[in-house]
Amino acid sequence: MGGWGYQRPRMIERRGADFFEPAHPEPRTRRATLVETVLGARHSLISNWMEKSYASGCDSFRIMRRQIVIANRPDAIRQVLVTDNAIFERKGPPVRRALEGVIGKGLFISDGPLWAERRPLVADAVHKNRLAAFAAPMESVTAEFAERWAALPAGATRDAQADMAALTAEIITRAVFGAQLRAGAARAVIEGFTQFQDRVDSFNIGYFLGLDEGLRVRHGWRVRRAIAGLHRTIEQVVEDHLASDSGEDSLLSRLVSHRDDEHHRKLGVQALHDEAATLFLAGHETTATTLTWAWYLLANAPWAEARLHEEIDRVAGDRPIGFADVPKLSWCRAVIDETMRLYPPIPIYSRQASRAAKIGDIEVESQAMVLVIPWLLHRARDLWQEPNLFRPERFLANRPAPFSYIPFSVGPRVCAGASFGMTEAVLCLAMLAQRFVVRPTGAPVVPICRLTLRPEGGLPVTLERRH
Repeated sequence: MGGWGYQRPRMIERRGADFFEPAHPEPRTRRATLVETVLGARHSLISNWMEKSYASGCDSFRIMRRQIVIANRPDAIRQVLVTDNAIFERKGPPVRRALEGVIGKGLFISDGPLWAERRPLVADAVHKNRLAAFAAPMESVTAEFAERWAALPAGATRDAQADMAALTAEIITRAVFGAQLRAGAARAVIEGFTQFQDRVDSFNIGYFLGLDEGLRVRHGWRVRRAIAGLHRTIEQVVEDHLASDSGEDSLLSRLVSHRDDEHHRKLGVQALHDEAATLFLAGHETTATTLTWAWYLLANAPWAEARLHEEIDRVAGDRPIGFADVPKLSWCRAVIDETMRLYPPIPIYSRQASRAAKIGDIEVESQAMVLVIPWLLHRARDLWQEPNLFRPERFLANRPAPFSYIPFSVGPRVCAGASFGMTEAVLCLAMLAQRFVVRPTGAPVVPICRLTLRPEGGLPVTLERRH
């Protein structure tokens, strides 16, 4: 059930001897009313779509006084995110307002000259050519985490979402900050961000009533406490790093030492805090949710899981899998690709039109909200065969058509850490799958999106040893 005026959609999940259709909300049969739209969006951003939305295309409608444009056709996506990026560069006010209290003016929600100044610094710090430098923290943290799993009593129940967040938070901390999180810090950050997602207003009614910048989000005491905890952790690790003379190579050390060739200026302390918070939250949350969904999918597709184990055993034999093996793990990568197709970590990209424009035959008003929606695009029946089924093999033969698969976005604002995140996801999945079989307990799985796409209430699992 939902709140007054809103009925939560029924979840569809089907399986057979050789197929698995993972959990997704049943499409609506009629357009939502205004009340259903508002309440539905505040519950989950993926739950209100109609059947016709699950095909590539463009559309325009209004919510109150604001034009909403859906640009979910490959040519329209190319226009919005690449060729006319200057018009549609700015993130939508609801997401900016929701996140500004957490990441300040971080790269994810900044735009204009500030974004142009910081993007090269962050992109250089996480460039794919630097991945080898992060092999050691990825491997060592995952190996330590596997030992903690191995020490658990047989049949112990875990929350895969929380565990994967703890794993990726520690990886990003050692890579970004070059040090371990203090005792309890990872748990505090994970719990804080979960509380924040559960309670933050990601709709921002002021924007839809006509305020082009939306309303500043006023948080309740629980969210304020969660944000304060997140800030304390980030501030402490930034201060520790600035006070350290260790000389360790880390993402943060690169940001501290990197000079902008044009402006000859280093990032200030507040800018370092904002970018560190952005890297930390985006870097651990998106990979954690991807790994969580991958465990769910593999557990319900035994043929895919068996092929994963066969590949890992063939590549590594009796030795532990490692960073150098990642290029050989084609099936493992296909599993991660397919996981992000079905459950893109950020299922909706919102942009704000800086001026009037035209997308296809749609006249776009200045300040309109323009949506590119991977959740719908990745399940579009005209772009994908059997779009609702888990089929990793679709990524082995050919890469998807351009602008039909965009889990990291595309264009100038493509995720700066895409290569880091993809490598991390493949390596973590392989290292843990080499030693463990992860089994959901059978609790209902409900995908829900406030900011990122998570299983509602986490994913309770039990662990079985392989080796």
